[in-house]
Amino acid sequence: MTTASARRVRRTPRTLRAAGAGVAVLLALSACSSSDDSDDSDSAGSSPSASGGSDELSGTVTVFAAASLKESFTTLGEEFEKAHPGTKVTFNFGGSDSLAASITGGAPADVFASASPKTMKIVTDAKDNAAEPVTFVRNQLEIAALPGNPDKITSLKDLTKSGLKVVLCDKEVPCGAAAQKALDASGLKLTPVSYEQDVKSALTKVELKEADAAVVYRTDVNAAGDKVEGVDFPESADAVNDYPIALLKDAPNADAAEAFIALVQSPEGQKVLTGAGFLQP
Repeated sequence: MTTASARRVRRTPRTLRAAGAGVAVLLALSACSSSDDSDDSDSAGSSPSASGGSDELSGTVTVFAAASLKESFTTLGEEFEKAHPGTKVTFNFGGSDSLAASITGGAPADVFASASPKTMKIVTDAKDNAAEPVTFVRNQLEIAALPGNPDKITSLKDLTKSGLKVVLCDKEVPCGAAAQKALDASGLKLTPVSYEQDVKSALTKVELKEADAAVVYRTDVNAAGDKVEGVDFPESADAVNDYPIALLKDAPNADAAEAFIALVQSPEGQKVLTGAGFLQP
């Protein structure tokens, strides 16, 4: 064997070792790169945007809403739960002024739907809203008379007849404030047998025949069916109430609350509301 050949033979192990080391380094780098890619892939696969996790709504949405919204909001709540399995919508229906007082007093709630801007202002003045209120429907007054209208009530003035038992909502409640506005515009004075804390309570007096008539919302007359008879009066056009809705500050379930408000404002939601007798904003 020549010296040159010997040199080549002696170099070969070193060359192989170097080559082997180079391959090992490349494999290690490749493995790291593969691992990093895998981690990125796993991260992307588990990210909220890819998995849809952040878009999935769950939990309870608590809605404080004017009593006149009971039927339509109950329907919308059921539709919301069907569209978003894992959610539940709970309602607290009542006089808007009482609901506003509860909210400013610290009652936990996600959404407030009021029957007037004035009662919504109680909440916004206390800075208990997380977003600006938006008017989503309007409502107009109507007289609820006994079935068959035995007292022949045809106008707002007829409610001032002697001996007629009439019920109004309290003046602090939106339906009561609207009724008083209509009476003032007509120059009429009416002394009711009682002032009720919300529109449903006023309507119930007629349904139970404890009163001959009540000034309520058209939507409530519609909801009562044949238990009362509705009588329109032109002065009601001067006392139409706007209904604002708002997401509340510190809402326990803000994402789902925003989705519920979106449903209320959507074409589907508006169809339910106008079907109940509400006017579009």
